[in-house]
Amino acid sequence: MEHVALCSCSSVKLVATGEPSFVVACHCLVCQGRTGSFFGMGAYFPSERVSVFGITREYVRATEPWNHFYFCPAGGSTTHWNSDKDNGLVGVAVGNFAEPSFVVPIRSVWEQTKHNWVQLSTPQHFAKGRED
Repeated sequence: MEHVALCSCSSVKLVATGEPSFVVACHCLVCQGRTGSFFGMGAYFPSERVSVFGITREYVRATEPWNHFYFCPAGGSTTHWNSDKDNGLVGVAVGNFAEPSFVVPIRSVWEQTKHNWVQLSTPQHFAKGRED
């Protein structure tokens, strides 16, 4: 199975094969600022299963571990990211897949900065918690 993700102007395309290793809803202030929304939703795939087509720009958030965010320079939307701690995983912005039936998140992290009214409908195995 292939999942195709497009940036907001369709200049950048990502093709991810197979199902993601996991999907996470992140409520940290960085993801809120990065997305302009109330949380970020990332699908994590092994890097060898993700192909990127088009020109992206990189923004490195100098934290420990360092986080590398890639975005479309034409439309500005974040397309994917990785972290020095992810051991070969690439996070892809779930909204870019435009698949309403996409895999449900298994975790919700950084809930200490979650907006009080946000409620996610998830399966029973959904584990709430903070970033590890």
